[in-house]
Amino acid sequence: MIELHYWPTPNGKKVTILLEELGMPYRIVPANIGRGDQFTDAFLKIGPNNRMPAMVDTEPTGGGAPISVFESGAIMMYLAEKAGRFWPQDLRGKYEVTQWVMWQMANQGPKSGERGHFSRVPPEMGDQSYAQRRFNDEVHRLYGVLNNRLYDRRYIAGDDYTIADMISYPWTAGWKQQGIDLGEFKYFKRWFEELSERPALQRGMAVTAGEPEDPASITPEEQARRRKLLYNQRARPAPAE
Repeated sequence: MIELHYWPTPNGKKVTILLEELGMPYRIVPANIGRGDQFTDAFLKIGPNNRMPAMVDTEPTGGGAPISVFESGAIMMYLAEKAGRFWPQDLRGKYEVTQWVMWQMANQGPKSGERGHFSRVPPEMGDQSYAQRRFNDEVHRLYGVLNNRLYDRRYIAGDDYTIADMISYPWTAGWKQQGIDLGEFKYFKRWFEELSERPALQRGMAVTAGEPEDPASITPEEQARRRKLLYNQRARPAPAE
């Protein structure tokens, strides 16, 4: 059984798409990132970067103690390798996929996240025009990278649908909010529309983590606690010896 510590964000949905595509049994363990569940000591044991998702495989291949994995790309590699699907293991095929998984983790996800962050900064925090322009342009550039990659191949890594496609899709599902004109990226548009029709991908994108929290139920004191916990984080001290 796979235990997925999850919240329905693009990073979480990467993994649920793969799990649904594999038909692999899994259990969602809600990790409410708005409340700060990712900063608990229990979560820190499996997700030392205090970021969701994190996974525990209670029945690893070969037996033995449960295995925990953090970072969405690493989780997807683990699951695909375990199942023997969506990540070829021959040298050329493996690294054709791996490089695009790394591209998503290092570029598409972080830059799209920064774009979203700076687009929501309230006016009282000062002029954000440089940051907004910087990340708007970078997200646009990355759509171009995908578009150029897909002009002569069906999927990101070639003829076969792989974890490279699954990991990249969720961060493009919000293309309207990202200010992207799909007419400008016709090869990406073809890929996006094809993937959007996959039933397992649809199920993975629809996975929730329980009822959404009512913002009106959060007291001012709790709001203040969360702001202090979630923003302007600095290094945590190492555990005392």
